[in-house]
Amino acid sequence: MSGGDIAGLIAAGVFAVLVGFIAVPLLKLGRVLDSTRDAIKEASDGITPILDETATTLQETNKQLARVDVITKNVADVTGNVSALVALFAATVGGPLIKLAGFSAAVRAAFRVPGATGRSRRKAD
Repeated sequence: MSGGDIAGLIAAGVFAVLVGFIAVPLLKLGRVLDSTRDAIKEASDGITPILDETATTLQETNKQLARVDVITKNVADVTGNVSALVALFAATVGGPLIKLAGFSAAVRAAFRVPGATGRSRRKAD
């Protein structure tokens, strides 16, 4: 064997050791990438049911909001009807009551003894 062959064998040995040192981090990096892929797959598998449940919840919420809107409209209608009924009652009963109160005040004033008040009559009795 010549000196060139020995130098070639030493170079090949050094190259093999260098490849060995580089292979270890590459294998570890491959494991990290596999773990990352598995984690992403698990996350996406877990997110899918959550998104489905969220969509269902939003649909049910929209249905409930539509019902609340109908109820609110009905309450507004009832409030308007009650307001109109109160106004009608006040106009129907209020006017005659005011006239009756005025009439009774006039009758009391007509039968009142001039100069006599309720206190003086009590003292006199």
